[in-house]
Amino acid sequence: MSGVLGGLIAAFPTPVTSSFESIATYTATGSETSFTFSSISGTYKSLQFRIFARQSSGTLTAPALKMRFNGDTTGANYAYHILSGNGSAVSSSGFTNMGEVQLYAFAGNSSTANSFGAGITDILDYASTTKNKTVRTFGGTEQNGSGLTQAISNAWLQTSAITSIEIYGSQLNSFASGSTFSLYGVK
Repeated sequence: MSGVLGGLIAAFPTPVTSSFESIATYTATGSETSFTFSSISGTYKSLQFRIFARQSSGTLTAPALKMRFNGDTTGANYAYHILSGNGSAVSSSGFTNMGEVQLYAFAGNSSTANSFGAGITDILDYASTTKNKTVRTFGGTEQNGSGLTQAISNAWLQTSAITSIEIYGSQLNSFASGSTFSLYGVK
C-alpha cells in the first residue's frame, strides 16, 4: 500500500490479541449456597469469570455476589471501590476490612421471576508471588422494573498465587438452578 493510508497502517503495530481457554464451568442445581474452583493452574496471565446467576432463596432483590481466594477470610486482606447506577441515580463507595471480594449485585429471589444477573470479572496477575491481586468487575441485574449496573475494583492484599476461588452470595442463600459460573484462563 502506498500513500497516506499505507503510511497510517504501517505506523500502528499489529494488535496483540489474547486467547481465552476454558478452565471450568459450574452450573448450579438449586441447592448450593457456595462452591469452590480449586487446583487452579498458574499457567495463565490472568483469569476471567463469566457469570449468569440468581438466588433461589431469601428475600433480597439484588444480593451481592462475592468470592474469597485460597480460603482467606482475613478482613484486612480485602478492599474495594464500587460505582453503581440505576438509570436515575449514581452512587459510589469504598470499603476495607471486608474479608471478601465484592463482585456485583445479581438477581435475588425477590427479583422479577426468571431474571438473572450477569457479569464479567477479571483477576489480574493471579499467579504472581510478588504482587497484590487486582480484581475488576462489571455486572448488573434487573430489579423489578428498573436496572442496576455496577463497576467494582477490588484488591486482595496478598502476594500468594491464587489457587482456589470460593463463590457465594449475600446471606449464603441458594443459587437458582441454571446459574452458571464459567472460569477462563487468559493466555
